[in-house]
Amino acid sequence: MKYNQLGNSDLKVSEICLGTMTYGQQNTIEEAHQQLDYSIGEGVNFIDAAEMYPVPTSAETYGLTETYIGEWLKHQQRDKLIVATKIAGPGRGFKWVRGGAKAIDRDNIKQAVDDSLKRLQTDYIDLYQIHWPDRYVPRFGQTVFDPTQVGETVTIAEQLEVFRDVINAGKIRYIGLSNETPWGVTQFSNIAKQLGLPKVVSIQNAYNLLNRVFDGHLAEAVYYEQIGLLAYSPLAFGFLTGKYLNGKPEKARVSLFENFGQRYLKPKVNEAVKAYVDIAKRHQLSPAHLALAFVRSRWFVASTIIGATTLEQLKENLQSVDVVLDKDILEELDKVHTQSPNPAP
Repeated sequence: MKYNQLGNSDLKVSEICLGTMTYGQQNTIEEAHQQLDYSIGEGVNFIDAAEMYPVPTSAETYGLTETYIGEWLKHQQRDKLIVATKIAGPGRGFKWVRGGAKAIDRDNIKQAVDDSLKRLQTDYIDLYQIHWPDRYVPRFGQTVFDPTQVGETVTIAEQLEVFRDVINAGKIRYIGLSNETPWGVTQFSNIAKQLGLPKVVSIQNAYNLLNRVFDGHLAEAVYYEQIGLLAYSPLAFGFLTGKYLNGKPEKARVSLFENFGQRYLKPKVNEAVKAYVDIAKRHQLSPAHLALAFVRSRWFVASTIIGATTLEQLKENLQSVDVVLDKDILEELDKVHTQSPNPAP
């Protein structure tokens, strides 16, 4: 397992991060703790959560993921682990999240941090992320910016001022963005520099063989601002394993939860997936290992977030750290990408 510096922070994160959004919905607390134990035993030191997890989110399960992690974390050597979580933003209609008041403002940030600390049973959070922007942006598979949706928002300066105060209080160490845009990255960075406020060190966005949008505009932004990508959905909801090529498996997330993972149900997805699976077979690789090794190979990726509903899936995903793609394989992947660019942005 390799460890990478996260942005310009002093955090050294494992190249694989354990994603936890199934804990409390598809995984019991016992299964969650099994996954955590196994991952740490394999060298993972980085765990990612969110206040709204598990997903799909509901009033009944809200906060369970952090609670499950907290019951495990209290028995661990805390300074050996890097724990990340996120504050939910506005506009998703989750009335059970902080009473429905989800603006990224002072009261909500302070409450969200305190609530996460309590659930996680820890004194501090290593990386605290804005799950999605306070302002309107296309997100979670939306691709078109609509100016008519723009409304009032908490200023970036105000958000950073609150985070400064929470950092000074010792409750969080660093801040990060998620589901963010190039404009947002540069605004957060420039305002932090101008006002002497905390700089973001990471961005958590979707990145996989079916969605390489990051390669363009965002890659430039993170290069100049020294921000690391925490790549989520590296297996594209499992589509890149090939398991959906002949229909929907009964226990798969897209089968279990209606209207889930819509970005991966677009017309050109299966065609691209089949091409990537064929490449894996030709090189005697599992499709999962090929997809995960590709994400790890990108210069801007600080850590690849993997999630699994079974221990067997988790073991296979973690074994991908031993796979290094050579130039020929990467060129084959690029040829497919040229023929079917970003079918699931």
